[in-house]
Order: sequence, then C-alpha cells, then structure tokens
Amino acid sequence: MASLFSFPNPVNEKAARTVAAVVCALSLLTLATGWYWLLVVLAYGFIARVLTGPTLSPLGRIATSLIAPRLGPARPVPGPPKRFAQAIGAVMTSAAAIFALVTPDHAVAIVLLAAMILASGLESIFALCIGCELFSVLMRFGVVPASICVECANVKLRSTLG
Repeated sequence: MASLFSFPNPVNEKAARTVAAVVCALSLLTLATGWYWLLVVLAYGFIARVLTGPTLSPLGRIATSLIAPRLGPARPVPGPPKRFAQAIGAVMTSAAAIFALVTPDHAVAIVLLAAMILASGLESIFALCIGCELFSVLMRFGVVPASICVECANVKLRSTLG
C-alpha cells in the first residue's frame, strides 16, 4: 500500500512536460468551449498524481510509459518540487471546478484556468516550472526543510540532476 502512495524521485522531465502540454491543451479547450466539466477531469488527474505519481493517473501513465521514452533519453529532475507543483495544480483545478460548476458566475474559474494555461504552457514549452520555483523559494526561507529534497538543497547534486 505504501508503494501506491508514493511519488517518483527523480522524475523524467520529459514526462512532466508531456503532462503539462496536455493540461495546457485541456485548459485551453475548457476555456474556449465552456465545457467546465473538464475541470473535474483535470482536478482528478492532479490529485491522482499528487497521491500516487503516475500510478492512478491515466495521463501520467501514458506520459511516463509511452510518450516520454520516445522523446529520447530521460532527463531526471528532483521529484519533490514536481509533486509540490502537482499539488498547486490540484488546488487550482479543484477550486476552478467548484466555482464553475456551483456558482453562476464563472469569473474565478476563468482566472484560475488562465493561470493554469500560463503555468502549464511555461512548463511544457520552456521547462519552467512555477511550482518548482516556488518550492525552491520556500526551501531558501526554511519553510520546506532541506530533508524533503536533498538534491534541491545540495547545489552540486542539483547541477548533475538538472
């Protein structure tokens, strides 16, 4: 059971960028069509990836097993910042789903979708993970202990992983 609720470390950045590309596409589709039920699908994916890595996430499984291996050699990056970023995505998409499906005004959901498009677009196109950057800032301020991500805390290890 403990292995079910685990997150990979390291993570293949190519798989993470693939997931981000699909999240970006689904967020754009949701915004363009008003199919707010897709937010439930996005929220489930984020929650599944936070809790189990790719294990219970269909998108995570496809990205890690099928797509990323075809994109060339793996590019390992530390897992804890990616899990933190997934948790932010889970909160944002869950909140967007609630605001879109429960309230008559979709303004908050639209703003959260726009933020998801920005964040997932930066990750998928430029490998710039906003959640990972926030994780790094929180580590520097001591909010996240160095023991959570030894690779992140050790600059020498970080340069070999990323």
